[in-house]
Amino acid sequence: MTKVINKSKVAAALIGMFAIAGSASAAAQDLSTLQNEEAKIHTADKRSQQKIDSLFEQSQELLYEYRAVVDEYENLKVYNDHVQRLVDDQNASLASLQRQIDGIEATKQGVVPLMYKMIDALEQFVELDLPIHKERRLARVERLREIMGASNVTTSEQFRQITEAYQAEMDYGAGLIAYEGKLQFEGEEISVDFFHLGRAALMAQSLDLKNGWIYNKEAGAWEALDDAYLGSLTKAIRMARKQTAPDLIKLPIYAAERAE
Repeated sequence: MTKVINKSKVAAALIGMFAIAGSASAAAQDLSTLQNEEAKIHTADKRSQQKIDSLFEQSQELLYEYRAVVDEYENLKVYNDHVQRLVDDQNASLASLQRQIDGIEATKQGVVPLMYKMIDALEQFVELDLPIHKERRLARVERLREIMGASNVTTSEQFRQITEAYQAEMDYGAGLIAYEGKLQFEGEEISVDFFHLGRAALMAQSLDLKNGWIYNKEAGAWEALDDAYLGSLTKAIRMARKQTAPDLIKLPIYAAERAE
């Protein structure tokens, strides 16, 4: 009986040992599995963290790009507003210029006939005036007529040249002026020094200083100058050329006739 019990105890002990061993083995397997799962979780966490870091970096880059785009947009908006103001100003200038052009075209209709009248009046004045550089002045009038028919000369340039011609005519009426030229007298061409005191008097003296002439505007002809005035005329010519100091001189001057 006792042996049977002992065998039973031994069997029970063996079973218990196997049970403990099995439990230990199972526990070891569970621990290994847990460790593997923990490693997987750790790896997954690491990958997740890497993804998070990557997403964060991408989000930061996108944020920087967004801010750069916003800044660029603001700059472009400021620039576009500036350009628009320039365009508006240019459009206003163009509109003003067009109005001026339209006004010029209307003005031309009145200015062009006026310029032809001014040229005609200038020619008549030269013909009636003292024959001071008469050929030169008439040639200037002819040039004015030519430019009036030139399509490549603007209206403003035509008007400018006409006013310059009038200014030149005004200059003939001021100061003492002397110049060399040819005098036609009694069918003879004589080399002389011409002298005029504004438009008050026009005289001429032969280069040998022996003869003198004065232009009679009323008669429209040259007349011989009294010998008593030759010395004064010589001095006047030298004064005009600044070859001698200014001084009082006595010269004949035709007085204008008074209307009765």
